[in-house]
Amino acid sequence: MGTAGNVQPKIVTGDAGYVLEDVPHLADYIPDLPTYPNPLQDNAAYSVVKQYFVNDDDSVAQKIVVHKSSPRGTHFRRAGPRQKVYFESDEVHACIVTCGGLCPGLNTVIREIVCGLNHMYGVNRVLGIAGGYRGFYSQNTISLTPKVVNDIHKRGGTILGTSRGGHDTSKIVDSIQDRGINQVYIIGGDGTQRGASVIFEEIQRRGLRVAVAGIPKTIDNDIPVIDKSFGFDTAVEEAQRAINAAHVESESIENGIGVVKLMGRYSGFIAMHATLASRDVDCCLIPESPFYLEGPGGLFEFIEKRLKENGHMVIVMAEGAGQELLSESMRSADRQDPSGNKLLQDVGLWISQKIRDHFSRSKRMGITLKYIDPTYMIRAVPSNASDNVYCTLLAQSAVHGAMAGYTGFTVGPVNGRHSYIPFYRIIERQNKVVITDRMWARLLSSTNQPSFLSPTDIIEDKKEEAPQSQLLNGENGRDDEALEKVISNTC
Repeated sequence: MGTAGNVQPKIVTGDAGYVLEDVPHLADYIPDLPTYPNPLQDNAAYSVVKQYFVNDDDSVAQKIVVHKSSPRGTHFRRAGPRQKVYFESDEVHACIVTCGGLCPGLNTVIREIVCGLNHMYGVNRVLGIAGGYRGFYSQNTISLTPKVVNDIHKRGGTILGTSRGGHDTSKIVDSIQDRGINQVYIIGGDGTQRGASVIFEEIQRRGLRVAVAGIPKTIDNDIPVIDKSFGFDTAVEEAQRAINAAHVESESIENGIGVVKLMGRYSGFIAMHATLASRDVDCCLIPESPFYLEGPGGLFEFIEKRLKENGHMVIVMAEGAGQELLSESMRSADRQDPSGNKLLQDVGLWISQKIRDHFSRSKRMGITLKYIDPTYMIRAVPSNASDNVYCTLLAQSAVHGAMAGYTGFTVGPVNGRHSYIPFYRIIERQNKVVITDRMWARLLSSTNQPSFLSPTDIIEDKKEEAPQSQLLNGENGRDDEALEKVISNTC
């Protein structure tokens, strides 16, 4: 894969510190493009809508909690249908590709792109690229119609198939050009969006009239800027079944311990929100919050304390938690999957054995431990009602953007309003839980677990962490109350 980031950011400034981080448009590099009236103005479904179209000057603020003296700050272009479109319905030849791991909602996004193009804009030619990026040049395509995709939202996975890696920019763009495709919809996580950015850059370099739209997908919710990623709500809901099972197992026997490992390679959002939703969890471990096992204030001491108090205990951990504690011989720090993600050891199995060994050595109390790993069960389920609605909005916003000539963008909600976000903002970093934020303090308050950090460590973390924009981090800010709460749990 090439290196993303060769395109200069498109920045528009205004009064009072207003900054618009705009997305590219076909007209930026192809002069004298014709425009056409938007077919939605004659669409019966939209006849009751007072205002069909989004104003071209509408933008969405990235930060909504401000002081009276604050500048207006960064904004993104608001998503939605425009009065003029840059494609006629019968000339559109679109394609859809899904890449990376599975996630609830993939089929819903595919369905709504196909149906949105057809029902709103009269587009009849949509191809499904089978098997991820390499499907552009090594596999057959699938013709997608509203009839073909009608019921796919009821199934997990993706009807197009998926893969990691396989990104050959030149071959992919050659295939797009040879097939006469002029709209490309790419569904995937940060690695996939990085690939989409490179594809867009090559398309722009060749001067092709092709719109590239990204739909961000990561079950871990680690994509920055947007409020959350699709499939996350479903994952948190489905995780409750595993946590409930661990709770039943642990409380049914003396000194029972249930350990549940959830997804979260670099970000602990699923573990954190599943813990808060359950209220049966005694300890939540995530990659962003280091912990230690032995000694005063360590995990083993807390387990003994909780078993003496309640007679049972449930531990929820993200798959990326505690990786630094694994012995050097077990670690895979220098090994990666085809998407560039670090290969992780099964920290759930490792910590389960460590807990067994500790109590076997100490002989102070006997324990019974049950380990549950629902990872692939959660990934493979269909999306729930909330995520189905969300996927519909994402898909339709992407379609509106491509038809309006925007390209090189990812679509997603920013503070509740769907927006078009430049690729570089999506791929510049990963979104992570901020352990000095109120949301993590709420979790510590719920579980009554120690933070496993010293107050000095927390203060340093507070200084080093950059402000996060996602609503799931809390209220877009951190305050002294949260810091005091975290520190009090370490003492």
